[in-house]
Amino acid sequence: MQAALGIIEAYYGTPWSWEDRDETVAFLAPHGYAFYLYAPKADCYLRERWQEDHPKDVADRLHALAATCRRHGVRFGLGLSPFEIYRDFGRNARAALARKLMFFNELGIDDLAILFDDMKGDAPGLAAKQVEVVHWVAERAAAGRIIVCPTYYSDDPILDRIFGQRPQDYLGEFGARLDPSIDVFWTGEEVCSRAFSTGHLARVANLIGRKPFLWDNYPVNDGKRMSQFLHLRAFTGRPAAIADHIAAHAVNPALQPVLTRIPALTLARSYADGEDYEYARAFEDAAAAVAGSLLARRLGQDIALFQDVGLDRLGEAAQRLRAAYAAFDHPAAREVLAWLGGGYRFLAEIAS
Repeated sequence: MQAALGIIEAYYGTPWSWEDRDETVAFLAPHGYAFYLYAPKADCYLRERWQEDHPKDVADRLHALAATCRRHGVRFGLGLSPFEIYRDFGRNARAALARKLMFFNELGIDDLAILFDDMKGDAPGLAAKQVEVVHWVAERAAAGRIIVCPTYYSDDPILDRIFGQRPQDYLGEFGARLDPSIDVFWTGEEVCSRAFSTGHLARVANLIGRKPFLWDNYPVNDGKRMSQFLHLRAFTGRPAAIADHIAAHAVNPALQPVLTRIPALTLARSYADGEDYEYARAFEDAAAAVAGSLLARRLGQDIALFQDVGLDRLGEAAQRLRAAYAAFDHPAAREVLAWLGGGYRFLAEIAS
């Protein structure tokens, strides 16, 4: 069983370069990654300053990224976070949203995600107001697929602590009001779920009236705590059997674009191999495909330091690691060195 796989670039922190994006699309497309959603939190023109136009140089790079995706047979999309637009969806907000949609339509995007995550949920009639916005967008967007992220996109109580107690039956009402052709993002039982079960996904599907569109927060490593680690291990807890219970499977990548490709390959392998999947072998093969056999072997030796110990607890091992990875002339090794040097350190804590 094979799920529709893709990348949702939706991390906090320093964004990938445009070359990183092009290369990631090209590398993962042959392995079943069929869509790419551009939504980095650092792009303020999709978030805090969403009512403003993208500068021309960024718009040009988005055009080029869309062309790269088309060249590789990958769906290209954007994620828009119109901050708390549901509090005042009046004339000015609609005019700004219409201008933004004209730009998206001109880009020729295949997918459009409307993202209500990381917004306060204390507005009266929250579900109804958010659905009104999404339906208004859907009537005017040229994208072939619309996906929405609700404010409460997981069972995880951390969302209630940060964004306010979720309204009673918020998801049920949200799903009942939303056009069934529109997909709904879901991160699972936790914001960063360790596993997905068919039973859980079936319950969520019944609640929202459609199969959930998985937003998988692995191997993402943003935030104060997670940026201390490199998430390199193969995917586990995503059995191939869940493919029949989801609309698609989007991976939120790590801050390291090259190293991200290692776990990304293992997810495709997990779906392809089904019950025959072996996560340790999948890591070995994926690491070799991304970094070459010698560097892959070294990454495997150090994976516990990267993923379990973390940057600030490495102690004397940090210097040994710097010496070891400086010997490799490879972008994956340079990402390790940058991480060791604190280049990906993130000081603020976040929900996802």
